[in-house]
Amino acid sequence: MKLQTLLASVAAVAAVSIAGATVASAQSTLDIVKKRGHLRCQVGQPSPGYYNLDANGNWYGLDVANCQAVAAAIFGDKTKLEIQSVSSQMRFTALANGESDMLSRTATWTMSRDTQLGLDFLQPNFYDGQGFTVRKDSGITSALQMKGAKVCVLTGTTTELNLADFSRVNNLNISAVTFEDFNVRDETYLNGGCDSTTGDKSSMAGNLAAFPVPSDHIILPETISKEPLAPAVRHGDSQWRDIVTWVVFAMINAEELGVTSANVDDMRANSDNVNIRRMLGVEGALHEGLGLNKDWAYNVIKQVGNYGENYEAYMGSGKLGIGIPRAGSANALWTDGGLMYSPPMR
Repeated sequence: MKLQTLLASVAAVAAVSIAGATVASAQSTLDIVKKRGHLRCQVGQPSPGYYNLDANGNWYGLDVANCQAVAAAIFGDKTKLEIQSVSSQMRFTALANGESDMLSRTATWTMSRDTQLGLDFLQPNFYDGQGFTVRKDSGITSALQMKGAKVCVLTGTTTELNLADFSRVNNLNISAVTFEDFNVRDETYLNGGCDSTTGDKSSMAGNLAAFPVPSDHIILPETISKEPLAPAVRHGDSQWRDIVTWVVFAMINAEELGVTSANVDDMRANSDNVNIRRMLGVEGALHEGLGLNKDWAYNVIKQVGNYGENYEAYMGSGKLGIGIPRAGSANALWTDGGLMYSPPMR
């Protein structure tokens, strides 16, 4: 896999020329990616569960799996991929300017982002909500007890806006202490610079596990927001939007149909289930509308796995997971009472 850490700054994004952005908007994104020979997929700074680095500098995580899946769908090879690690402040600019082909990085789908930034948000791959971490010995058991508290928060995020709304609605007079890097945010909190830290509950669970003494801290029970975390692409290229959308749907649909990375070869060769046969390209012509090869979904499942496999590996109890139960949550399949649902692949 081709890897790149791009800790984007204002200067770095400004270096993307107007001419380059014009070319990106004038050509099919699929054609640009194929000509380049690899996909440029944007994540954030390393975060447990979603996008992180192993000892060899390789990226892994639930959002990285989306990137790998799109590369597998296009090239038949999930390693035809360049991972870009971009700051929260510059993420949407880098995508809109054509520096990234897609974004897959704990970005919350909101109306203003979807309608004002020249971007399209797609099927969420994780449903989350914002909460608060406090020290256990603080005696705080509810976010409603934090009147006058100092709360560490990342700037340029929905988290910062949600915190302000929560404080205002509940007359708490919370003071936001803002940071651009979550490591600095957490370090400040651990050193006593804030009474609490706030963020998506899943991210906080992963970060808390890395604290010196995790048991000294608790995540409060309140969930103060809806955070549908979704991939995004530039607005205006419907084919590219369809490709990224249906790659995510294929992983969800595969789980529902019981198709895994381990049994996909047998399923392709022997299944008489017409839904499986269509998805894997054995019959029908679903690939034609995407401009991909017939085996695009097969390559996704074979090389990356279905949604459930990736959830267990990175968010659940897998070796690299962060231990967030899926059962009973919005991230369960719709057949299990959750929100993970793919339209029919037919």
